[in-house]
Amino acid sequence: MSSKNLANFRQFNSLITLRDDFTDHKYGHIISERPIDELLEYGIILLDKPSGPTSHEVASWVKKILSIKKTGHSGTLDPGATGLLPMGLGEGTKALSVLLMGPKEYYSVARIHSMVTTSKVELILDEFCDEIYQKPPQRSSVKRMTRIRKIHEIELLEFSDKLFLLRILCQSGTYIRKLIYDIGEVLGSGATMIELRRTRVNNFYEKNGLVKLHDLHSAFSLYKEKNEERKIRTMIKPIEDCLSDIPSVIIRDTAVDALCHGAQLAIPGISQISNTIQNGTLVGVYSLKGELVGLAEAIMSTQQIVLSKTGIAFIMKRIIMKPNTYPKGWK
Repeated sequence: MSSKNLANFRQFNSLITLRDDFTDHKYGHIISERPIDELLEYGIILLDKPSGPTSHEVASWVKKILSIKKTGHSGTLDPGATGLLPMGLGEGTKALSVLLMGPKEYYSVARIHSMVTTSKVELILDEFCDEIYQKPPQRSSVKRMTRIRKIHEIELLEFSDKLFLLRILCQSGTYIRKLIYDIGEVLGSGATMIELRRTRVNNFYEKNGLVKLHDLHSAFSLYKEKNEERKIRTMIKPIEDCLSDIPSVIIRDTAVDALCHGAQLAIPGISQISNTIQNGTLVGVYSLKGELVGLAEAIMSTQQIVLSKTGIAFIMKRIIMKPNTYPKGWK
C-alpha cells in the first residue's frame, strides 16, 4: 500500500509528503483489519462506569472479562460517580496520557444547605468560570498541593428547591466535589455534591456510545464460544483514536523496528508529516498502515524538516508497538 492511500482508512489532516513509499502486508495490520487478539493488545473501550466500584476495580474486572494481562483507565472516577471511563487494553494503556491534554465534561446534582435565589447562584457560577485554585481532597491519590485548574464552562441547567443540576466543562484534574464545595462557601449557604456523571474525556463523548460491563462480557463470550466478532468489534476501538487531536508523523516500514528498539526518528525514515509541527510539539508516530508506533517530541519544525535531508527530527517519548512487529531494517 502506498502512503498516498493512507487517508483511505484513517483521518490524517494536512499531511505533507516527503517521500512516497509502500508497506509490506506481511507485517502489521491496517487498523480497521486487526484480528481480535491484536485489538485486545492495542485497543480502548469507552466504558460506562457504574456507581459503586472504584475505577481500579472496574479495570480489574475488564481484565478478567477479556482474559488479558494489562488494562488501565484514564482519569479516576470516585466510586459513586458514573459515566465515561476510557479503558486502555494491553500496550494501548501507554497512550492514555494523551487524553489528559483535553477537557472533561461532567453533569452534577448538588444540594444547597439553605435557600438562595436562582440569580444569585448564576452570578456566583460566573465567577468560577475561569482559572481557579484547588487543593486535592485528603483521600486523593495525588500530592495535596494547591494548583490552578481551568473551568471552561459552567452552566446551571435546573434549580428546584435546594437542588441544582450543573454542566461543567473543565481542565483535566479538576475535582468537581471540591468545586461545588467552594461554590457553596461563596454562596454562604454551603453546598454538597449528590451525584456526578462524566460525559466527555478529550475527544471522546458519551453521545457516541458507551459500553456497559455486562454487554462487554456478553459480547466477548459470544466471540470466544461462537467466534462471532461483530459485537466485540463495535465495543473495542483502536488506540489510535486517542490521538486524533495531535499532529501525525507517518514513517517508512524500514524505520519502524529501529524506533521500537530505542532509536530516534531521523528525517530519512519519515514519509509524511502534519504541516503544523513546531519545536516541542507532541506527535503521534504511525506506520504506513496507520498503526501507532509511539509518541514523540519534535526537535525540528515542519518547515525545517521539509528543507533538510538528514538529522534527527523527533525524540521518542513512548513506544507503543512491540519490537519485532516489523522486520529489522537497520544495521
